[in-house]
Amino acid sequence: MGRLDGKVAFITGAARGQGRAHAVRLAAEGADIIAVDICAGVESIKLQPATPDDLDETARLVEKQGRAVVARVADVRDLDGLRAAFEAGVAQLGRVDVVVANAGVLNTAWTWEMTAEQWRSVIDVNLTGAFHTVKVSVPTMIAQGNGGSIIMTSSVAGLYGQPFTASYTAAKHGMVGLARCLANELAEYSIRVNTIHPTGVNTEMYNEPDLFPLIQTRAETLGPVFMNSLPTERMEPEDVAAVVAFLASDESKYMTGTQIPVDCGKLNR
Repeated sequence: MGRLDGKVAFITGAARGQGRAHAVRLAAEGADIIAVDICAGVESIKLQPATPDDLDETARLVEKQGRAVVARVADVRDLDGLRAAFEAGVAQLGRVDVVVANAGVLNTAWTWEMTAEQWRSVIDVNLTGAFHTVKVSVPTMIAQGNGGSIIMTSSVAGLYGQPFTASYTAAKHGMVGLARCLANELAEYSIRVNTIHPTGVNTEMYNEPDLFPLIQTRAETLGPVFMNSLPTERMEPEDVAAVVAFLASDESKYMTGTQIPVDCGKLNR
């Protein structure tokens, strides 16, 4: 018997990386999955984009766990498109109990050299995308009357001033404010809202081509702020998914408005 038997989870950025790991772990805990991903590139982002085949693979891995899945291509920046994907999932699976606002992108530059497009693309995906995710899903959660859990993937960059990533850091800090506001607004409905704050994770985002060269330019001064305390350069997505599963379950039923570091001690340095 799983911790999430009979529940449905809505996950954005689900085609690979952390989103896929969350989908598979929550399915293993008994949840059916609504999986959404843009499966395309984003302006100013140099990372290799996910593909429809990646999203299909996530769906296959969920089904391998014996759970149902509705996978749809949708851009979290497109409110109407995201709503259509969500509603298609609810129509087929019947409800939603867990929301994981996970879609995110990253680019890097000195703040004063960052272009307006670099700023806008990250804010639009990471922060406005999280707002759109809760906007399309919360009314259904309220109407169901059974409470629920919303988990937003922030970052250690949402808790400290990470250099060279101004748009990302601002978006992840903004996500904390959004979650804390929602935690108060949704408490009367027994809907909990928490943020998780991973350090480096072994996903495509870790391969952002400009970040490590920038760090090397200030290896002695700013480089140390990127270091973990535990002897681990980067975690696996499944390590973060374990925390998501806890927050999705009733084991965390009295936790809301919290920021959960999954940071290998980075913020303790």
